[in-house]
Amino acid sequence: MNDTKSAFIKLALDCQVLRFGEFILKSGRTSPYFFNAGLFYTGNALHRLGEFYAQTLIENKVEFTHLFGPAYKGLPLATATAIALNKHHKDVTVTFNRKEVKDHGEGGQLIGSPLKGKTIIIDDVITAGTAFRESQAFIKEQGGTLTGVIIALNRCERGLTEQSTLAEIAEEGIQVYSIINFFDL
Repeated sequence: MNDTKSAFIKLALDCQVLRFGEFILKSGRTSPYFFNAGLFYTGNALHRLGEFYAQTLIENKVEFTHLFGPAYKGLPLATATAIALNKHHKDVTVTFNRKEVKDHGEGGQLIGSPLKGKTIIIDDVITAGTAFRESQAFIKEQGGTLTGVIIALNRCERGLTEQSTLAEIAEEGIQVYSIINFFDL
C-alpha cells in the first residue's frame, strides 16, 4: 500500500469516518465496517479530503470538466475537490442536486452550474450501486455526459448480478476511480 492510501486511512480513522462493528447499509446488506464521509467536517479534514480526491483524478489522468455531487454528502466532496483541483491549475464546474424540487426563488432541482460536458460523479462509497444509478439517470435527464465516478472507498461489493458493482458500471463504459478499496483496509 502506498503512502497516500495509508494517509487517507489514518485521516478516516482519526475523524471516525471509518468505524468497525455491525452496520446495516443503504442496500440492506450487513457490513462489519461503516464509512461515513459526512464526518469529515473540519476545515483541515475537508481540505485534505479534497486533495485526496484531486490527486486520484490527476494520477489517473481523468478527462472531465464537471463534478456532480449527489445530495447530500456529495456537496462538500465536490466543493472540496474543485478547490483542490484549482490549486493544481484545473478549473472545473460543480453541480449538486436537491432531493426535493424547490418551487420558490430560482426554483428547480439543481444548485450550481448547469449539467453539461464531461461529468464525474463524486461520492463517498458505492455498495450495490443504487445511488449511482439515481445520479446517472439524473445527469442524463439534465443533459450531462457521465464519463466516470470517483469514490473514497471501493467496498468491492457484489452488484445486482454475480459481478461486482464496479464491474457492472464498467460494462456501461463508465470508469470508477477510488482513493482506497476494501483490500487496502
